[in-house]
Amino acid sequence: MEERVGALWHRLITRAAQRGYPEAAVALTDIEKTAGLLFRAFGGDPGLRIAPAAAIQHGARRHWLARVAGWGEKVTPACRDGETLQLPALLALLPQRELNRDLYLWLIALAAAHDEVDPDAPWWRQNQQGTLIALNRLPGLQPRYLRLVSATLELRIPPERLPPDEAAQENLLRQALCEPGSVVEMPAAHRPLQPVSLWLYPAPPRTAAKSKRQDPGQRQPGGGSSPTERDRQRRRAEQVDLPERKNSFLLPFRAESLLSWAEFVRVNRPTDDDPEPNAARAADDMEVLSVTRDGSNTASRVRFDLDLPSASEDDLPLGAGLKLPEWDYRKQTLLPDYCLVQEMLARRAQPCELPPALRRDAQRLRRQFEILRPGRSWRRAQPDGEELDLDACVRHAADCASGGHSYERGLYRQLARQERDLACLLLADLSLSTDAWVNNRGRVIEMIRDSLFLFAEALTATGDCFALYGFSSRKRQHVRVQRIKSFSERYNAVVRGRINAIKPGYYTRMGAAVRYAAGMLQPQTATRRLLLLLTDGKPNDLDHYEGRYGIEDTRMALLEARREGLHPFCVTIDQEADDYLPYLFGKDSFVLIRHPEDLPRQLLLLYTRLTRG
Repeated sequence: MEERVGALWHRLITRAAQRGYPEAAVALTDIEKTAGLLFRAFGGDPGLRIAPAAAIQHGARRHWLARVAGWGEKVTPACRDGETLQLPALLALLPQRELNRDLYLWLIALAAAHDEVDPDAPWWRQNQQGTLIALNRLPGLQPRYLRLVSATLELRIPPERLPPDEAAQENLLRQALCEPGSVVEMPAAHRPLQPVSLWLYPAPPRTAAKSKRQDPGQRQPGGGSSPTERDRQRRRAEQVDLPERKNSFLLPFRAESLLSWAEFVRVNRPTDDDPEPNAARAADDMEVLSVTRDGSNTASRVRFDLDLPSASEDDLPLGAGLKLPEWDYRKQTLLPDYCLVQEMLARRAQPCELPPALRRDAQRLRRQFEILRPGRSWRRAQPDGEELDLDACVRHAADCASGGHSYERGLYRQLARQERDLACLLLADLSLSTDAWVNNRGRVIEMIRDSLFLFAEALTATGDCFALYGFSSRKRQHVRVQRIKSFSERYNAVVRGRINAIKPGYYTRMGAAVRYAAGMLQPQTATRRLLLLLTDGKPNDLDHYEGRYGIEDTRMALLEARREGLHPFCVTIDQEADDYLPYLFGKDSFVLIRHPEDLPRQLLLLYTRLTRG
């Protein structure tokens, strides 16, 4: 009975203490695509992506009812760092839905203007500078900004209800919101400022302890599955050293030791597939998540050894490898000979026929794609040929009869075969994430294998010049490019055996693979050279090649390919591709396959559209 009464009291007092308008709430997912477009249109850094912000404790004064209910200790401020623009996942502060949506738009405009503010100025002065820049750059935002200021000030604790030091701060803050740039000094107070929803807060610093050793086996490759909204919630984290404790069950009888017993729990996350039911709730209660590496990593070491087969069991390397550069966006420089790309050939690939399950589809596709095969046509005014060219003969006779000069042209027409002036290289992502299952209908690698089979069958019917390769990586010195079919090889049972032998493994260092594929496609003499990239996720690797670093290097590799006259295009099944592919390939140079099981059919339809005309 006491628990039931306590739960009812908790719900009642929390509902009374909450200050917000759930009926007018606007979620970040509702405007996520619009937010990215507006941020770039307002002049923001195109390399940043939009992400939900993490909740932090603000420490400012709260209303008495909020203190009684224990509510309002945390706030989700907007901020930006070198890789993301972090916005609140939900805005329900203001009484109207239009105002909450305008608040999102204002934060986006303010973040775009922050590239021009003084980086050494205090954060409250930076926001004033950013406000002036945004309003001068976008004068149409002035009425919306004034409405937001008016609505925001009504929600704040009035200065007359605050202690003198906090009241002085509050008065200056209100002046800074109403007249940006007019406040040049902010006196110190006993408590921090109340949260300001119209401003950007400094990004939390990234703290990491020096790791004594790095275990690659504890790193999981990125996958192409779509994360839930719960998983997308960002949280602050730090890497710390594991506290030394010889025996966790021998605990001295001290009251302060109980806190350590509750804080540090040894969990083998890389091999623990059973979710902890209370883990998410505990993470929400913690402001900073502390993670560390356990000293006992025998399972990880065994797993790491299994990922590296011996030379006799591994695929056959072709040559000594090729060193390629990599783009470091932080230094804005191209690092020469930074990556080693090794071309591999399946060692035990047995020649085979087309799988029986694909034969019917392949026969239908061959009939459809044979229409694209150019036929034989007449070439006129040739020096020799099967027949006389009547038009050329008439012109020749007319020129001779008029006494004019007759050009030395051919008088015959020749029946010749026309060729499509096209070369295509398909580069497939073979990282470990392709081993994942999709909708209980099969693994991603199986869908890629079927796509390669049908793609090769269809292009053989058209007579187009094409090549098939796959790629994966393990750090910069081990980028593997799997040769399936080169431009000089014919599609036959040997190539089908190589397609059948592809398997997932390692990570996705996409920039080096794109540079290597561009180097193989560039010597082709075709007028149109298409570089088709098939992937299920964003660039990543064991080392620092993740996040914006990998995206910027891949983007630079694609820009280099375009300067060479190539046409890169991406086909992906990553449901989060809208966050980064427009920045990599452009809005018209990629396509997202919503249902991965349709990948083989959609890939061929896409190729038909790309090569039409």
